[in-house]
Amino acid sequence: MTPEQKSRYDRQIKLPAIGEEGQQRLLDARVLVIGMGGLGSPVALYLAAAGIGHLVISDYDTVEESNLQRQVIHTQDSINDLKVDSAKKRILAINPDIKVTTLGYELDHEELASEVALADAVVDCTDNFPSRFQLNKITVKLKTPLISGAAIRQDGQIATFDSRDAANPCYQCLYSDNNLEGVTCAMEGVVAPVVGIIGTMQAQETINVLLDRSALTGKLMLLDAQSLEWQRIQLPKNPNCPICNH
Repeated sequence: MTPEQKSRYDRQIKLPAIGEEGQQRLLDARVLVIGMGGLGSPVALYLAAAGIGHLVISDYDTVEESNLQRQVIHTQDSINDLKVDSAKKRILAINPDIKVTTLGYELDHEELASEVALADAVVDCTDNFPSRFQLNKITVKLKTPLISGAAIRQDGQIATFDSRDAANPCYQCLYSDNNLEGVTCAMEGVVAPVVGIIGTMQAQETINVLLDRSALTGKLMLLDAQSLEWQRIQLPKNPNCPICNH
């Protein structure tokens, strides 16, 4: 670690749970973030600030004015730009010390699997069930930890699925129906801070996972933002799950 890095990350290095060894682990880590929208915005910003050495960000959408209500990594000047390009500018403005790889196109199954295989952790910031099921299937097969978040209206949820231990449940243990049709923010609306809360939690849990201190493996946290109440639920492994019990 360089003197400049020690100065930049001083407030984290001071923590007994991190220290210089933990900070070096973060600097050596490669994290794949799928989705640069409401959830991906705080995830990318905070992981960059915390010193994750290599962020790979994936999104093939472009910035629209309606995104700016909650997708805080983008600005008015980013409208019509690819979200990954807009996000990379903000990330490097915060921390030019890290590497950012952009994937501004829709990945096919093989490309996605290749990226997951290279990652130390995958953060699911997508907004639809087909993408979540696909990510779950690949991360289970490759035994890569998956930090999953979702938010709609004034509700949010976050969980970690870590198949490195076969006793842990996967995302499909939680949602067994492959044919689920989810609602979107465009359909139902969302209060801006809700995605910020869940995305920030995902960033913290990603750091926990990279430091082998996961707080949410096998657990689901549910947020009712209107009442500011949280629920923590233990997730059982489904013995008949077609993904993690085959």
